[in-house]
Amino acid sequence: MSSNPVAETVASLMPTARTELTELVAFRSVADFDQFPKSESEGAANWVADALRTEGFQDVALLDTPDGTQSVYGFLPGPEGAKTVLLYAHYDVQPPLDEAGWTTPPFELTERDGRWFGRGAADCKGGVIMHLLALRALKANGGVPVHVKVIAEGSEEQGTGGLERYAEEHPDLLKADTIVIGDAGNFRVGLPTVTATLRGMTMLRVQVDTLEGNLHSGQFGGAAPDALAALIRVLDSLRAEDGSTTVDGLDAQSSWEGLTYEEEQFRKDAKVLDGVELIGSGSVADRIWARPAVTVLGIDCPPVVGATPSVQAGARALVSLRVPPGVDAAEATKLLQAHLEAHTPWGARVRTEQIGQGQPFSADTTSPAYTAMADAMAVAYPGQEMQYAGQGGSIPLCNTLAALYPRAEILLIGLSEPEAQIHALNESVSPEELERLSVAEALFLQNYAGN
Repeated sequence: MSSNPVAETVASLMPTARTELTELVAFRSVADFDQFPKSESEGAANWVADALRTEGFQDVALLDTPDGTQSVYGFLPGPEGAKTVLLYAHYDVQPPLDEAGWTTPPFELTERDGRWFGRGAADCKGGVIMHLLALRALKANGGVPVHVKVIAEGSEEQGTGGLERYAEEHPDLLKADTIVIGDAGNFRVGLPTVTATLRGMTMLRVQVDTLEGNLHSGQFGGAAPDALAALIRVLDSLRAEDGSTTVDGLDAQSSWEGLTYEEEQFRKDAKVLDGVELIGSGSVADRIWARPAVTVLGIDCPPVVGATPSVQAGARALVSLRVPPGVDAAEATKLLQAHLEAHTPWGARVRTEQIGQGQPFSADTTSPAYTAMADAMAVAYPGQEMQYAGQGGSIPLCNTLAALYPRAEILLIGLSEPEAQIHALNESVSPEELERLSVAEALFLQNYAGN
């Protein structure tokens, strides 16, 4: 990184950043209180609130959102007449999955091979630290030149919409000229990237019932309708032979115009086993950024260990559908529900329950904020030009903010590059990326203030 006072300050703050990220990662802040204590999420929220107060933020508050979680808000006043920038991150995390599968404990930040490992290190507790580093660097080099609002969400990973509903009920709270969403990531380590589009999502629970109770498979099997088999068949109907998503009435042929994602690189990033084919058709970018994608997230049925020779009376699954830009998530939900009902065999009873939903998002990349960010990233990443990419994941808040503040410019950056393995075992963050993106954010705020 080229010599720059802001960059030098951020570099000097990296040991502190590691200490703080260690503290924040230690909270098991999964916003599913059937699995994890609510006190863990409350502890993380209070940590963020205390950090904001230490940095001089005013009006710091723990916002009780309608889904039973807390989002943390704070306001840092800038010069009179300055623009207002909202900085977003979330402190809740995905469950660690099989903790025994982690090389090191998921809630203990551990350095290994030049990266910091821990659940939430990249997604998105590292984003909280990124915002703090950027603001500290500005304060040490002439001050923060804009009004800053920070919002740290407490249930982004659950898709339950608490902060979206709260924002709609308090429309002035998050109002800003520009919004920086720190929950995306570079296309590759060292390649500065803004995310131009996000897929939306919907999640459904699917319950299939066929019998009043389980039956002996020897006595009744072959004629008695098996609910688990019926569920497997209806779930299989959601994919074509090549693995493409097939939901009746849902367009699955859109194309991505922009950054190319080579298949061999994708195989490496996704750690696809030798000899196993990729699914779907079109380019990789088409498949993961521009088209719908269904995933069966879980199935309730007897485990192999302890299973009895029975015809199952009922079975249940959780199904996720990623919704591409240009498609209304509510309409996609209706199509998915209708598809599941139409393809359930043997007259089996099927019920669907919507669990979460978020709209897709497309940014205006021609806005002045994007020019300011491109200039900032050119300094933070010498010799590299800012790239535009899509992201297959969802950040439902983006559309809520875009609807509430149609004149606001929204940029998506962050630490979730492919090596980070967010949502998977052994999630990690590159400290070099944390440093460079913190510099970029600080310089962006300087550039944007001067526009």
